[in-house]
Amino acid sequence: MKPLTHPVTLAFGLTNLFLLALTGPFISPDRDLVYHLIGASGPIVVPILAYIAALWLLLSVLLLLAEPTAEQPAEPATQTPAEIPEPPLSPEILPSHLRIFIWTALVLSVPWSLLYTAAGPLDWPIPTWVHLLIATAILLAALFLTARRRAVAPIFNRLQPPIATGLGFLSITTLLIFSQFLWAAFASRNLNPPTLLHHSNPQPVQASSTHPRILWIVLDELSYDQIYEHRFPGLSLPAFDQFATQSTSFTHVIPAGEYTRAVIPALLTGVPTNHIRVSAHGDLLALHNPVDKQWRPFDPHQTVFADALAHGYRTGVAGWYNPYCRILPTVLDRCFWTYREFTPATLSSTATTSANLFVPLHTLVQGTHYLLSLLHVATPISPPASDAQNDLHQHTADYQSLLTAGDQLLADPSTDFTFLHIPVPHPSGFYDRRRHTFASARTSYLDNLALADLYLAHVRQQLESTGQWDSTAVLIMGDHSWRTSFVWLKSSSWTSEDDQASHGGQFDDRPAYLLKLPHQHQPTRIDDPFDAVRTRALLDALLTGTLQTPADLTRWSQSTQ
Repeated sequence: MKPLTHPVTLAFGLTNLFLLALTGPFISPDRDLVYHLIGASGPIVVPILAYIAALWLLLSVLLLLAEPTAEQPAEPATQTPAEIPEPPLSPEILPSHLRIFIWTALVLSVPWSLLYTAAGPLDWPIPTWVHLLIATAILLAALFLTARRRAVAPIFNRLQPPIATGLGFLSITTLLIFSQFLWAAFASRNLNPPTLLHHSNPQPVQASSTHPRILWIVLDELSYDQIYEHRFPGLSLPAFDQFATQSTSFTHVIPAGEYTRAVIPALLTGVPTNHIRVSAHGDLLALHNPVDKQWRPFDPHQTVFADALAHGYRTGVAGWYNPYCRILPTVLDRCFWTYREFTPATLSSTATTSANLFVPLHTLVQGTHYLLSLLHVATPISPPASDAQNDLHQHTADYQSLLTAGDQLLADPSTDFTFLHIPVPHPSGFYDRRRHTFASARTSYLDNLALADLYLAHVRQQLESTGQWDSTAVLIMGDHSWRTSFVWLKSSSWTSEDDQASHGGQFDDRPAYLLKLPHQHQPTRIDDPFDAVRTRALLDALLTGTLQTPADLTRWSQSTQ
């Protein structure tokens, strides 16, 4: 038997094809999964390897069972259609029921597997019941064709050999994919070890009396247009309204980019960035400047946090999405970050390996029970959690974790350069502004915007309770605006209220950007274009005491155009 078409070889190729949705995110060139993974990679990698081994063994056994016997030989691949006798077929060339069923079921499963693999990057959520329905359809189709064995035998005998050869060549390709996955798994084995931060003394020190505290808040996807210019009728944002009465509003901010992955490094370094390069170890290696088209190494000591340390500040971060503690440890005194992303097969990097091993089995059993309940064969149960519901729970958990971590930083006046990156009003909506509670189903961008307003009010109350609000410089901004037309309009999270608020998905690229100077009590506006990449320069001006009044800020903005 040729090694290329040996059942074990074919089973290996099919296994890697069927499980590409699990291994693909680890070998993606942008390494997005590894970069944003908050826990260890082992609890995800080990179960995936177990799934690969189990499926490879199962498919090997099935394909070995589907091998032709001496009494039922396979037709040579070189046989022409004219040489194949017409039915009725003699028993010697009539494929067995089992052989037809196994090969038909596997071949019919390949297109669905490829579609499912593509669904993840394209944000096409596929509920568990759809998987079960399609699996049932494939099973019924295979049974039907098997029952029609005599009619399909000529086609089967003609197509099976070239299909087997094609799958053999596919196995060679998937060997490269599997090798890449093993390398990525090995490289990310120690992804988030305990971090040695800049300050070795964990005890708080006395707050400095020589410089004001600086609080920098990024509210992810915060739109200036939706807050201040074209607010949705009936939407109440009292904290944003109050903040505008004692701060400087930048009404025409040019965003540093459209995706947080590149925007945050641009804000930290003050260098335009449109792409980043990540190592297999999950480190930020380099930034690409779209102006001069050059890649440059990322250096934490060339960021605003290093500037703050140089001016005698203690730095603290509580942030979302970006692995702040992994990429900036040498310039941070305190750090917390989180991002509960949607991982392959809903595995969790914060769960144990043993718990993750049984997640797919639990999902399958629950989904099967639900499907049977719809057919009135089993006791009615609630549908399994969808990808949307998992995303909702993760987003809510991230917000609550960052609320707690941010409060700890705010309560420590010695951490006087504080950066908070909060995952609101970023869709999908997980807050219900009408019921004033976290939602059990997706809500709108406006609901998350109302939560962002509540968060701002909470921060103000925290600082006012310790007498620090008035003396603190507070910069509130969006990393980018609400990306209606090119991200959310066609996504599953888009709601009718989103459509109304954005006038059918119209995109206004201006992120909100407001700065309250220490002891500022009157509102001002800067209507000239302001490039958000200059945020580091603005914070440096605060660090050096250059900006004391709104007039100073206006002059500074105009002088550095």
